[in-house]
Amino acid sequence: MLHIIASRRPDTFRAAVERLEARTGCRFLLVEEPTSLSIERLNELNPGFIFFPHWSHRIPETIFSRYTCVIFHMTDLPYGRGGSPLQNLILRGHRDTQMSALRCVAEMDAGPVYIKRPLSLEGSAEQIYSRAYALIEDMIATILIEKPEPMPQSGEVTVFKRRRPEESSMSALQSLSQVYDHVRMLDAEGYPHAFLDVGPFRIYFREAHAGTEELRASVRMVMREQP
Repeated sequence: MLHIIASRRPDTFRAAVERLEARTGCRFLLVEEPTSLSIERLNELNPGFIFFPHWSHRIPETIFSRYTCVIFHMTDLPYGRGGSPLQNLILRGHRDTQMSALRCVAEMDAGPVYIKRPLSLEGSAEQIYSRAYALIEDMIATILIEKPEPMPQSGEVTVFKRRRPEESSMSALQSLSQVYDHVRMLDAEGYPHAFLDVGPFRIYFREAHAGTEELRASVRMVMREQP
């Protein structure tokens, strides 16, 4: 049986594909572009599951209504449906969460859940994602080997709003702990890093280390665009 893993971080999951094939006895195809998931091609491949770890594109209904599409969301659903889950969790003071594997449906993050696994939110966003990817690999194997039935979500629904790049500014923060969380939650490849505007300069911050009375970080300064 062929299964598909669709991710905008293909290099991260390339080794995972080899391990999953050895562990499950299944074949996997790794894709990174929506054009590789046309309904015509999928009809030719006829995959069993399509897994979507770290995928930011909309999944068309023509696909999820015909094929079993599994997405991974970094909250204890139905809490935290919606965008920017990692950043919204850290801003709300969470130090751990659940990674939920759920079936894709028309309503965002509302599908039935196959399994959940605990995930620590300590460290930088890149470190958290690294732990999440290892967890997702194991969850994919569990779904294929143990074949759990997805269960409807239950409980109060909380929806997160997707963050905008301008919200990476630290100008309104009031404490070192806020600065530390703000820097680390955006410290990952492809994210708008935390910044401060000083005169004509924009200063970006990464690799934050918090002490009792100070915070150290790596900085990068650029000339910001003038209106």
